[in-house]
Amino acid sequence: MEDKRKTAPKVDDCCSHGEATHAAHAHNHSLKENHKHSQDHDHDNHDHDDHAHDHGSEGEAGILRSKWMLWLSLGILAAFLIATFISKIEVNLYLEIAWMVAAYLLAGNKTIAMAFRKASRGDFFNEFTLMTIATFGAFYIGEFSEGVAVMIFYEIGELFQDLAVSRSKRSIKALLDVRPESVTVIRDHQDIQIAPALVQIGETILVKAGEKVALDGVLTSLSGTFNTAALTGESRPDEIKQHEAVLAGMINTEKTVEIEVRSLFKDSKLSRILEMVQEATARKAPTQLMISKLAKIYTPIVFLLAVLIILGPMLFVEHYDFNQWLYRGMVFLVIACPCALTISIPLGYFGGIGLASRNGILIKGANFLDVMTKIDTVVSDKTGTLTKGVFKVQKVETSLEPNEFLTLTASLESYSTHPVAKAVVGHAQELTLAKPQEVEEISGHGLKGIVHGKRMLAGNLKLLEKFDIGYPASLSEIPETIVAVSVNEQFAGYITIADEVKEDAAQVVTDLKNMGIETIMLSGDKTEVVSQVAKQLNITKSYGNLLPEDKVNLVQKLKDEGKRIAFVGDGVNDAPVIALADAGIAMGALGSDATIETADIVIQNDQPSKIVSAINAGKITRSIVYQNISLAMGVKLAVMILGAGGIATLWEAVFADVGVALLAILNAFRIQGKKI
Repeated sequence: MEDKRKTAPKVDDCCSHGEATHAAHAHNHSLKENHKHSQDHDHDNHDHDDHAHDHGSEGEAGILRSKWMLWLSLGILAAFLIATFISKIEVNLYLEIAWMVAAYLLAGNKTIAMAFRKASRGDFFNEFTLMTIATFGAFYIGEFSEGVAVMIFYEIGELFQDLAVSRSKRSIKALLDVRPESVTVIRDHQDIQIAPALVQIGETILVKAGEKVALDGVLTSLSGTFNTAALTGESRPDEIKQHEAVLAGMINTEKTVEIEVRSLFKDSKLSRILEMVQEATARKAPTQLMISKLAKIYTPIVFLLAVLIILGPMLFVEHYDFNQWLYRGMVFLVIACPCALTISIPLGYFGGIGLASRNGILIKGANFLDVMTKIDTVVSDKTGTLTKGVFKVQKVETSLEPNEFLTLTASLESYSTHPVAKAVVGHAQELTLAKPQEVEEISGHGLKGIVHGKRMLAGNLKLLEKFDIGYPASLSEIPETIVAVSVNEQFAGYITIADEVKEDAAQVVTDLKNMGIETIMLSGDKTEVVSQVAKQLNITKSYGNLLPEDKVNLVQKLKDEGKRIAFVGDGVNDAPVIALADAGIAMGALGSDATIETADIVIQNDQPSKIVSAINAGKITRSIVYQNISLAMGVKLAVMILGAGGIATLWEAVFADVGVALLAILNAFRIQGKKI
């Protein structure tokens, strides 16, 4: 596969509608600061944004209100047609011309202005010039209402595109609005809520239990426990000491802590995601690029054929009538307009991006929608991707009565705030715990205390060894975290604690298998742990004890075998292999900045099931885009032949051209309502 990061596609000016233009320029600026997209971005001259209707902030109602001139023009045309064709009222020719010219200018003033502007720059072969020439020709031969209808329906097609783009942008914006809106900062000895963007370097913020850290900084509290699986690749929550670094994306799992800010919000992961949304509309799919290139060749050929239709017959047709053949040429021009393709195809891909974003998936470009339809192998990290990266009790083994053993152990562990202790206490939530006495925390080992008059030890195997408590040698071979327990100086049992598999992980593996896609799991954890999780998820191939470079080598080997790879990960150590894969997918809720920046697709809620959703979004988009291509080309070819032969009129051309464009746009609209 060609390296998707070394050649950025051009953004053509045909029906780009401003959003793509602005996105392309934003993309160009952001590349200067982003190592992943260091390539030069070759831009065409973008004039279409002058004609475009940028109403993203207004919504559909604002777009419809802004089209008052179009509605007035449509009303004038409708009134004229009712008066002349239904009521049979004779209208004075000059009054008809005045009426139609007014309607024409109301509807087409921007298109006409753009046609002249482009012509003044030497660009004659575009849809603006094509529509202007065709409608001027209709006026020249006296077909005033038909000329107005051509322009009105063309502008209605543009309106539908605006509405579709607005809806897609709103879906993407809704996805990003889940970001923290405020942060608690300490100023003048007071806690105040302000926007993260207003926090300065050196200020102190408060992060409560359960909150995500929004800014990079260092911990000023004595200690804190954070879920750092996304950053380190380790299953265990990390206890951070005073003056140690705390990174954006970590989750504070315990008490409220204070953090001194060391970077601005604009440099955080959340700000970069906003840039990614802008970049997404500038990256085009291969189908889009093909249509754009064809349009630039197709349009000049259409102009030449129209001229031949108008002037060619004078060489061999007896009683040649210029107006008759001019009319046929105008019909040919109108139907030949590539609007249905140049509008509906990019709109289809934009709709696919919007559909994915509404389902919590940020796809950074239309090209990755296409890539996802060709994936045959999903390679996934384990911790934080297929597992939650949090502790949960897996097994309780004891020589005592199980509930008694669990009550004694959980009562002692309730003294501690360590994540392992919390897992034990959480597992015993239905039991009545006692208050432990004479509790002593032995650093790096565990707890010592008295519960119900019994002398207790609960901790790792080193704790039992420290107090000369014998235990079965087989415990040393257990891969999971162990809480070993002694009661009255006798080994009483143990509790295993391991990372919990995500609820939808097993179903994802099954769904991918049903789609003919193989799942392979890689991890830096112990091979025994990885194999156990793989067996639980019914994954046939898994690899453990891997360094980041080992993951890269494995994925490269798969690519060398001809596999089309999607790699899914969340930690910093996954960034290199995500960059290598055909489609790199990052878990965005807890994922590291580097991984999210490198990835082509970001799953915002960390659910593995969204991998299948991303593939479905790509397939739905591709299907509708191909439908639009077939519909547009089939109808256009038929009516172009009829028009050149004098059978089709301008009215047929209007409905064939703009009607097909509207049908294609409405078909693209269907993407928004699909379920993935």
